Amino acid sequence: MIKVAVLVSGGGTNLQALIDYQQKEGDKCPYEIVCVISDTKKAYALERASKAGIPSIICSPFAVMGADVAKAASRDEKRLAVSDAVLEKCREYGVQVIVQAGWLTVLSGNILEVYKDKIINLHPALLPKFGGVGMWGHHVHEAVLAAGEKESGCTIHLVSSECDGGKILIQKKVPVMPDDTPDTLYERIAPQEHQAIVEGLLLLCK
Repeated sequence: MIKVAVLVSGGGTNLQALIDYQQKEGDKCPYEIVCVISDTKKAYALERASKAGIPSIICSPFAVMGADVAKAASRDEKRLAVSDAVLEKCREYGVQVIVQAGWLTVLSGNILEVYKDKIINLHPALLPKFGGVGMWGHHVHEAVLAAGEKESGCTIHLVSSECDGGKILIQKKVPVMPDDTPDTLYERIAPQEHQAIVEGLLLLCK
């Protein structure tokens, strides 16, 4: 059974999809979520982990650097500190594969070498369109609608040093309707995300 860490920043609906699949499949599931790591203490995903009996860890810049240092640190310094803390926790839990499920911190440093081709990310658009720094959550859906796209969806890709730039593994598409808002578009994409993240992890486990 492959030991997995799931990295989260928000509500954790995609984490829940992974938990639900693991619980449904039981011993037939090829993966076990051994820890959930959040870059913010406010993530509701931490509640989901707790309810499932999965250990959770907060690796926010404030938690890993201390408040005074974090306040003075640059964005790159914060990213590296968080990345190094995540790597340390993954080693501690014997993690073999990492899933970014709504994780907002761009990973950098040694973790990208130690877990090369063993980290996947879920992105809420059809990469390479609408990717990169600042393209997350509703920002993506707003950009898709503003561009007049006829379709959108989600992408599972390998994580590399380039933000949203790794090899694409899975994409699922949905139509964009003329009267869509960011909320209605998200509601159509979300079920596809839940399928894609499970499929992506199963693919990586193979």
